[in-house]
Amino acid sequence: MAPMPSRGLTVGFDLDMTLIDSRPGIHACYRALSARTDTYIDCDLVVTRLGPPLEEELVNWFPAERVPAVAGLYRELYPEYAITGTLAMPGAHEAVEAVRAAGGRAVVVTAKWQPNAELHLRHLGIGADAVVGDLWAERKAEALRAYGASVYVGDHTGDVRGARTADAYSVAVATGPCDAAELRAAGADVVLADLTQFPAWLGGYREATPA
Repeated sequence: MAPMPSRGLTVGFDLDMTLIDSRPGIHACYRALSARTDTYIDCDLVVTRLGPPLEEELVNWFPAERVPAVAGLYRELYPEYAITGTLAMPGAHEAVEAVRAAGGRAVVVTAKWQPNAELHLRHLGIGADAVVGDLWAERKAEALRAYGASVYVGDHTGDVRGARTADAYSVAVATGPCDAAELRAAGADVVLADLTQFPAWLGGYREATPA
């Protein structure tokens, strides 16, 4: 990972259920995968536990030896079925722009396959300065450290663990599968209801944090 840490403000953001509501698109993609593989998948259940890597979900529906091939098929189907049905979370654009307005960089660090993550951001016009995919939980710290992120925003306890591992301030939003109590128990420094509260929080954080 080539980037050198910046001395300025860098904020990392998770993608699914933090910046984007990918439930409709992922539901549609899993339905297509179910039909293509002739395998039952409870798509309603799947979209209640987004966050961990794709392979961790697929082992619930396919034998372990089939998972790599099925994951490849899912990623192939994804652009057709999952992109246009996905929406920006409330406050997502404003949160990224608040970082930019503060002279900082917004870096998306996600467990999602990076090419599909980039498709989502382009489609929704969310202007991240960099995107790093295929990292989950503690491994997200690799990208957060590489980019010098001092804050990481996510909706899952795995995101909290990633922030803590990177020694970044953990900002959790209760918009995903983990409620506020779970996020606090995991060690989040602050829990927001959603990203609409982020610009005001960022302003206070910058005032309280020495340059």
